[in-house]
Amino acid sequence: MESHANITEFILTGFKSHPGSQFFLSVLFSTMYIVTVVGNACMILIIRMDSKLHTPMYFFLENLSILDICYSSVITPKAALAFSLGRRIISYNGCASQMFFFSLFGTTEAFFLAVMAYDRFTAICNPLLYQIIMNKRLCVFMVVGSYLSGCINCTIQTGFTFSLSFCGPKEINHFFCDVPAVMHTSCSDTLVNEIVMLAVCGSIIVGTALVVFISYVYIIITIVQMPSAESRHRAFSTCSSHMLAVSLFFGTVFFMYAQPGATSSPDKSNTISILYTVVIPMLNPFIYTLRNKEVKGSLKKRLKRKGF
Repeated sequence: MESHANITEFILTGFKSHPGSQFFLSVLFSTMYIVTVVGNACMILIIRMDSKLHTPMYFFLENLSILDICYSSVITPKAALAFSLGRRIISYNGCASQMFFFSLFGTTEAFFLAVMAYDRFTAICNPLLYQIIMNKRLCVFMVVGSYLSGCINCTIQTGFTFSLSFCGPKEINHFFCDVPAVMHTSCSDTLVNEIVMLAVCGSIIVGTALVVFISYVYIIITIVQMPSAESRHRAFSTCSSHMLAVSLFFGTVFFMYAQPGATSSPDKSNTISILYTVVIPMLNPFIYTLRNKEVKGSLKKRLKRKGF
């Protein structure tokens, strides 16, 4: 029996049972990572270079793009190398660090989406007080508060998980050090850890999702009561992109962390995890760009000035 203190490394075995698809997975992950970084970096540049976009909504969107780059960088490059070169070994400290930062950025994103929903609620339901309520101090406080909430959760999750003992095979049936997958590898009794994960992650996911849901109930009611079709269309267009991003994120994350028995189906979790770790950070810039007239207008102006 080896205690957790004597283990120096783990082996990530996610998708290893499909040897013919390793090169395809490597190319796929590498391509999606490049698109994620370039897409989100472009969003950041567009927002910073256009003074018309210096509003609370785009302040949160800019921070979401920064977060998505960090979020994807924790997972995707390591996974792409594992698929292409077979380097599936990750050190004990490396695994703990990956879990810490993944939990940090993932939790922060959930709070960001709730904050953005509140911002849209204030803009549409209280337009006359919007500038007063959503002042710079509150916006910065919400961003910092989201990161602090992420720090609390990732400290709890990583601390509890790596207090377990790991015996015999050190294989993690995943392509990164996710909490349920690492917990499933342990030879300790994980009941307490599963309860903690369900209680903490479940409350965060359900709590932030409720903020989003309640905000959009009021938003939809307000939009329906608007007198003109043009004002309804304009109001809905500012929210539709966020609603799509929220549905993708919370749908997959709830399946993984906010239900009992989340550690019992590692094979299924590998596929679901690709959605919220790789696909969603890549799609967010396109969702917010293609469905946002202000961002598209700013992008067209920049391209025209460059001669495109």
